Amino acid sequence: MGFGTRLPDSTPRIPNPKLQIPNPRPQIPNPKSQIPSLYAILDADAAAGAGWALVDLAAAYVRGGARFLQVRAKTASGAWLLDATSAIVTLAHAEGAIVIVNDRADIARLAGADGVHVGQHDLALAAVRSIVGTERLVGVSTHTIEQIDAAVLEPVDYVAIGPVFGTSTKSTGYEAVGLERVRAAARTARARGLPIVAIGGITLDRAADVIEAGAASVGVISDLLTHGDPEVRAREYVRRLAL
Repeated sequence: MGFGTRLPDSTPRIPNPKLQIPNPRPQIPNPKSQIPSLYAILDADAAAGAGWALVDLAAAYVRGGARFLQVRAKTASGAWLLDATSAIVTLAHAEGAIVIVNDRADIARLAGADGVHVGQHDLALAAVRSIVGTERLVGVSTHTIEQIDAAVLEPVDYVAIGPVFGTSTKSTGYEAVGLERVRAAARTARARGLPIVAIGGITLDRAADVIEAGAASVGVISDLLTHGDPEVRAREYVRRLAL
């Protein structure tokens, strides 16, 4: 099972040629394909703190060239999250972007998102896969060598490692792992045909070093929000990472 643009079980989407949307979404047919190097994480609390509605922030990131988004709303109600995610999926798919939902496999499926991302204390990965099916992406967070070794044996499409650097945005209970852990994770994941996403404390100045260490993509929350214009900042990442 490779990293690919996955389709809902009941409602076909691109790459099904029968569905017509303005711009075909990128096909990522196997783990060797280039995945979007910027993983723009839409954290509801961080967005609100910066004065942004989550859907508006998603639109800004997409206008800036982000094509890999995650919707993260730890304290939101299911109804609110479904509405917000559905709106984000609509605008993102119109521009060829992939949408992942943090934690909530049920919301990912109902909203027509492209996949779900879970942590070490969420549903077991086999259970997540049974909910979203084989046509959506499943990603998992890891923090230690042991967790990485276990994750690559699970039914996942990518493995996240972090926090790479110190961060106050996303509390994991783990110390910063550094670039050497990214390199080790990339070696382990590559042997199983899986890409690594690195997250935690990543800034524009550090992003290229993280990719150089072996990450296929960098997950960013705060640094996209704290420089005044998220659209411009996303575009700077896209250009810096040569998407």
